[in-house]
Amino acid sequence: MENYIVSARKYRPSIFSSVVGQQSITVTLKNAIKNNHLAHAYLFCGPRGVGKTSCARIFAKTINCSNISSDFEACDTCESCVAFNENRSYNIHELDAASNNSVEDIRSLIDQVRIPPQIGSYSIYIIDEVHMLSASAFNAFLKTLEEPPAHAIFVLATTEKHKILPTILSRCQIFDFNRIKVEDSVKHLKEIAEKESVVIEEEGLNVIAQKADGAMRDALSIFDQIVSFSGKEISFESVIQNLNVLDYDYYFKMVDAFLDGKVSDVLLMLNEILEKGFDGHHFVAGLSAHIRDVLVGKDPATVQLLEVSDSVKQKYIEQSKKCPLDFLYEALKILNQCDIGFKASQNQRLLIELSLIQLSQIIELKKKGLELNLNKKKIQKIIVDGEAIGTVVKPVVTHNSNVQTIQTVNDTGGVYNGNKEKSNGVGVASKSNFASSVSIKQALNSGISRTNIASKPKDKKAVSTIESIVTGSEPITQEKLEAKLKEYIIVKGKSDRIRLAITVNKPKIVGDDCVVLMVSNPLQEDDVVSVKNEVRNYLRKELNNSDIQIETEIIQIKTAKRMYTDSDRFNYLCEKNPALGLLKQKFSLDFE
Repeated sequence: MENYIVSARKYRPSIFSSVVGQQSITVTLKNAIKNNHLAHAYLFCGPRGVGKTSCARIFAKTINCSNISSDFEACDTCESCVAFNENRSYNIHELDAASNNSVEDIRSLIDQVRIPPQIGSYSIYIIDEVHMLSASAFNAFLKTLEEPPAHAIFVLATTEKHKILPTILSRCQIFDFNRIKVEDSVKHLKEIAEKESVVIEEEGLNVIAQKADGAMRDALSIFDQIVSFSGKEISFESVIQNLNVLDYDYYFKMVDAFLDGKVSDVLLMLNEILEKGFDGHHFVAGLSAHIRDVLVGKDPATVQLLEVSDSVKQKYIEQSKKCPLDFLYEALKILNQCDIGFKASQNQRLLIELSLIQLSQIIELKKKGLELNLNKKKIQKIIVDGEAIGTVVKPVVTHNSNVQTIQTVNDTGGVYNGNKEKSNGVGVASKSNFASSVSIKQALNSGISRTNIASKPKDKKAVSTIESIVTGSEPITQEKLEAKLKEYIIVKGKSDRIRLAITVNKPKIVGDDCVVLMVSNPLQEDDVVSVKNEVRNYLRKELNNSDIQIETEIIQIKTAKRMYTDSDRFNYLCEKNPALGLLKQKFSLDFE
């Protein structure tokens, strides 16, 4: 009976071109050999099973090959290559630092480094899991690593670069190996399956590659396991059954149930999944990854991020067309919260079920929200001079001199009419009050006290947003303008902030119909602008002038320069009497 060799050893790379997924590193090493730019120390670091030790062996074999090919690959026919392939080469030395990590082991290595190679030009020392060396061993190794003999080259390999001393790192050329991509793993597994006469579905190879998590050694071990389980013909179902992986179809069916709002179907599918022995946390993580893949498949630019077979990729694209973006965003948010709270939950199954119910209600709640918005849009609003003044119930036009009044209803259903009376509803609440940046003296000069407004009955604040359409053109006087502005504050129940902004400075009349409200700062200007249309409409009605326009202007207040330090005060005095500066300079005086 022939001895069985696992695929990870049987198909271990023997030349640079057979290394999977590390093209940038293999090209760099080949160029170094081509240009004879070989360093004395290399550090290969990266996850497990990505080819660190294999690249170190290939590199060691290639630089000692006496008949190197035109593309700088080992010939496998010369004495050095044959000795290496038969594991009897005295030029290549491998040390496992996990078990040989003491100072004595490093001293033995240092003594061995002095011996020149028998065949070839270099002695290569491959130290695997070098991060396992003790601190004393590292320190003993420093001098030899920095200045080895001309024939010695060190290749260190590790999965945990952060554990290596910085002094060691500084003496090496560092190569970071990447996780092997799913498509690269699938391609390599296909080649091995053909060599082994194994027929396997591409979806199954994708599951193997994803389960390996970027490690080719793990992928080959899983491949051997599944071949032992299923024989030479392997289906996708047998792969997921052997690896205890949840089928893609469960996730696709569950998302379809979310979109249809079928809560009962979702709960039954969850029960079936749990009865098959799948972990609930694993299911939540898988569903989150599935929703992410659906989101990625929604944009042609990001479809390439899907690490699945072409047939499954097409399924993702089709399902992404059914899923609105806001549904996917909300689903990811809900599943993330479920994932975070899973371990702390006392009833983990109930937590998953509640999350799935929330996912099933996203579309339904969205539909209800749209219907509510559509109903709101059916209620049209009156706009007078660019300002919404209420919701139409029915226009009632009454002719009173030059004024036409419109009856309106507020958002709560209360009807307001021209004489500011209210029925069947609640009035409009005034805005929040904020502190104003004006002085107490300015507030007193405004002529309106806070108590006058506070003494108003509460129902006065619930005034309607009725405005009048005016056709008159009476002239504006300064006295009437100031009186009506103060009256506007009281009638409309405005806050102290608005009162001070409008009345603290005397307004100006420019021309026949332009009223300029003088403000003290930009904040007051913003306050005036917020009620500008309302003030204009009020003045038009009360002053019976339909051409009134409102403008704002900031008063430029000149303030004296403040003097904070002795130097400021002295400079101010020097401006008054320059002789002080000459006196200070002549006697070299200081302020202290």
